[in-house]
Amino acid sequence: MHETLLARLRSACPPLSGDLQAEWSRCGAAFAAASGRLEAAWTRAAGALSGCIVPSPGGAPVLQEGGGYAGAWLESTGTVSAETLGRFLPSVAAATFSLFADGMREDGLMPYKVTASGPSYRQIQMVTPLARSVWNHYRLNGRDRDWLRRMYRAMARFDGWLAAHRNTRGTGCVEAFCAFDTGHDLSPRFWHVPDTPHRGDAAACWPDSPILPFLAPDLTANVYCQRKYLADIAEELGEPGGGWRQKASQSLDSLFQYCYDEFDDFFYDLDRGGRFVRVQSDVLLRVLACEVGDGELFDAALRRYLLNTGKFFAKYPFTSLAMDDPRFDPFSHYNSWAGPTNFLSLLRAPCAFEHHGRHAELTWVMQPIVSALSRTDRFPQCISPWTGEPGYADGYSPAMLCLLDFVERLCGIMPTADGELWFTGLLPYAMDHGEAPADGTAYGRTVDGVRYELVNLPEGSAVYRGGEPHFRFPAGLRLIADRRGVLRSVVGMSARTVTGTIVYAGAEYPVSASGNEVWTFTGSGFVRSAAGGVVAPTYR
Repeated sequence: MHETLLARLRSACPPLSGDLQAEWSRCGAAFAAASGRLEAAWTRAAGALSGCIVPSPGGAPVLQEGGGYAGAWLESTGTVSAETLGRFLPSVAAATFSLFADGMREDGLMPYKVTASGPSYRQIQMVTPLARSVWNHYRLNGRDRDWLRRMYRAMARFDGWLAAHRNTRGTGCVEAFCAFDTGHDLSPRFWHVPDTPHRGDAAACWPDSPILPFLAPDLTANVYCQRKYLADIAEELGEPGGGWRQKASQSLDSLFQYCYDEFDDFFYDLDRGGRFVRVQSDVLLRVLACEVGDGELFDAALRRYLLNTGKFFAKYPFTSLAMDDPRFDPFSHYNSWAGPTNFLSLLRAPCAFEHHGRHAELTWVMQPIVSALSRTDRFPQCISPWTGEPGYADGYSPAMLCLLDFVERLCGIMPTADGELWFTGLLPYAMDHGEAPADGTAYGRTVDGVRYELVNLPEGSAVYRGGEPHFRFPAGLRLIADRRGVLRSVVGMSARTVTGTIVYAGAEYPVSASGNEVWTFTGSGFVRSAAGGVVAPTYR
């Protein structure tokens, strides 16, 4: 099977055609699978992206949200989606980011969406921090300083607009004036709150509301994280970053002072009467994905909420509302954040898990989602948390990108902004009806002109560099190398302890790694650099 998979991978055609084919060919992403449906699903996802890429007003191809959403949204298309796309089509990603800087209003308000009709400013609609996505794209894709400077100027001005117009209560938190400020359509979090700001003005809150404005934890966490990365960007551009770090610290202090409930270990909105809006929603994952809190807080969130089958860890996680909330609505056939599993939550999840080294736990999320996507020919906005069946919309780019992203993290080759290549030796498991999405996989990528290939089988994994054997390692591990293929470290990716031998540079090295355990390669062997251990799912 090994040689067959490798031969099929090497004969694979680029999944895109036309003008996009050449750029995709430069990254060289290719995938083959033995049996199962995953290869066909991956090919559909990559190919379907072309239907979500259109010319911008300036003529450059840009990403669209898709799924009936005509345009690019700041909360998704212009942040986490563009950042993911940057691993495959970096010029399209850069042009998508630029839409929001180029569309900035004179007073510093960044558009919440950009369509063929131009930029729109009705609400703020922020989730993933733009500055982090921009910074990661810059470091991964050529370090274009002129582009970075242009984005930095726009993001700095937008930060000023938010401070001037979304801190009316003087707390240092960022305030939500409406449901659409966070993209939380139909969420019980915003029952009895208007969908849009007062009279369509992003700077105005409905004055007759008994509960608005909310001090919003996800918006505040966004600005905290944004300011952290603006500091890094400023210093990269030769400007001081200390002021941004001070502002970030102030945002974090405000977040915990006003929006964190120590008894629940949860982040809630605080209404104008000083009362928590006790609706447990995916706000928690959003805040954690903004790098809020330490490992202890994150592990507590896993135990009590994210990996709790009575809260958010449904058969197909993550639900958008806690399942034990009587307002929970699992129906996925309409645009809803009141219960169903949304692909935007899934695309954002790695930012939280990997920041805290919870790589093995993330695979428990990815496995059922990959299984669900492998048995449908649609790319919806959401799926049923009970059955995994596709729900609202089709042709939704975050669903396509989620599959491409999860395959790379689970059984592929993933380049990172830190100059690393991740070779992950796992296989998609038979989660549904005993049918495995793939019994073996092969993944290829071209990095700095050098071809890398990874073959995963139940008995182990092998990496080729320039067509020659480079690594051989036991299944259940992730090998981390630099972009030249020099081994840096090994991560345990399974709940079990993986023991075996790594073959590299003509030598054999014994290894034994438990879940999340990290062993750093010294040149003559391995030394442990992070302790192992997993946080097991809970049931109430």
